[in-house]
Amino acid sequence: MKTRTVYQIDSFTKEKFKGNPAGVVINADGLSPDEMQLIARELNNSETAFLFHPTEEGYDAEVRYFTPTTEVPICGHATIAAVYAKALESKMDSCVFRIKTKIGILPIEIIQQDGDYQIIMTQGKFDLSPAFDTETSQILLKALGLERTDLDERCPIQIASTGHSKVMIGIRSRKKLNKLSPNQMELALLSERISCNGYFVFTLDSGEEETLTYGRMFAPAIGITEDPVTGNANGPLGGYLVQNRVVSFEDNYVEFNAKQGEKINRLGTINVSVTSENNIPKEIKIKGNAVVIFKTELSL
Repeated sequence: MKTRTVYQIDSFTKEKFKGNPAGVVINADGLSPDEMQLIARELNNSETAFLFHPTEEGYDAEVRYFTPTTEVPICGHATIAAVYAKALESKMDSCVFRIKTKIGILPIEIIQQDGDYQIIMTQGKFDLSPAFDTETSQILLKALGLERTDLDERCPIQIASTGHSKVMIGIRSRKKLNKLSPNQMELALLSERISCNGYFVFTLDSGEEETLTYGRMFAPAIGITEDPVTGNANGPLGGYLVQNRVVSFEDNYVEFNAKQGEKINRLGTINVSVTSENNIPKEIKIKGNAVVIFKTELSL
């Protein structure tokens, strides 16, 4: 029997019980995939991150991510949580911490200030699929409870990804965003057809000078009815907005704040930055705060 150190951390906030909760197992060496899946199910967060020591040069830790029902290749808020927990546990100074994930090795910046940390995640390669056809769009809108008149005409319905894809659906109204009550079964069935599990509905109707977008994310096919604040949705959103020229930018760079979680009282803020080349996103980063909810030991 071995003791594992387990954190529960809220990402993209400094206020406890806001933002997006993630489990983190600091010393996961020796755990089997079945054991990790059971731990993730027990903690019952949208994702739990497991940190392993490196087995070769070129990175500082390997991280694997599990929802309550399945392993996923990458997760934004759980990465913020995992590196934040590691920084606290090891009393780290500001540095670049390289993590090996299913989508490759990612550099994560740790910013130490007054005994606390901010984490900046460089995401994976940005990819944007063609816009949905009329039939698929109509199935999606029906499942979300939206009409075509609700859509922001600047925003085609497309799948965007920095390693874990999301469908981008831009709508006109923040009020409408918070009224959504999707048909989760229909969304899960559509995921099989389009090979994408996440649906990110967003609006530029923020009503706040310091905030560009508000969003909500649904992924019932992988056991997530609604995710509070999603790094792997808001990061790709930045690339999507740039490539579709929805936002203006200077010197091939744009930075903005995105909020999510308002409807479910878990509001959090993600800072998104996009560096582009010839209007094509080349590097996407998300920056966030985090706060510890609890730390405990698990004997297994």
